[in-house]
Amino acid sequence: MTARPGYAQALQATRLLELLQAYDPHVAGTPPLGVDLPASDIDILCHAPDTLAFTRTVWEALAEAPAFSIHQWTAGGRPVVATFTARGWCFEIFASIQPVAEQAGWRHYLAERRLLTLGGEPFRSSVMHHRRAGLKTEPAFAAALRLKGDPYQALIELGQWEDGHLQVLLAAAGYPAPIAQRE
Repeated sequence: MTARPGYAQALQATRLLELLQAYDPHVAGTPPLGVDLPASDIDILCHAPDTLAFTRTVWEALAEAPAFSIHQWTAGGRPVVATFTARGWCFEIFASIQPVAEQAGWRHYLAERRLLTLGGEPFRSSVMHHRRAGLKTEPAFAAALRLKGDPYQALIELGQWEDGHLQVLLAAAGYPAPIAQRE
């Protein structure tokens, strides 16, 4: 079995971002954060004010792709979710009527990226320890930070904090600022 390419190579090979260009695609999730596992997928968040047009676009382009599925709910503001496999990766596309910047998945991603930057390698290693132990991404971040309560809501809230406050939280959890940040 050959190793799968990196997520960026897989994205480029599928030309998925070009296909979804009209829907403001943003790559999120664990691969761009560097906390992915061998079974991790590539998440793409989209803004689709017209979910029927989005569904039609994706169906026409990807319906023949291996393991393709698409789910669209008719109420509740839930996103359209399409999945398929290519280049050794599972792709998950989430299309919401909300702009990407307002979507919980994007807000989680931005908070996680900031925490990884501020916490450095010791924090990333701890998150990976929890991921390898079976936790999903947000619960792994919450466990590494020793947070109680709903990890998904906690990350939304942490995304609103200033870097200085996040550094205090990281230090309290045992991750002092990397030397370059202290200078």
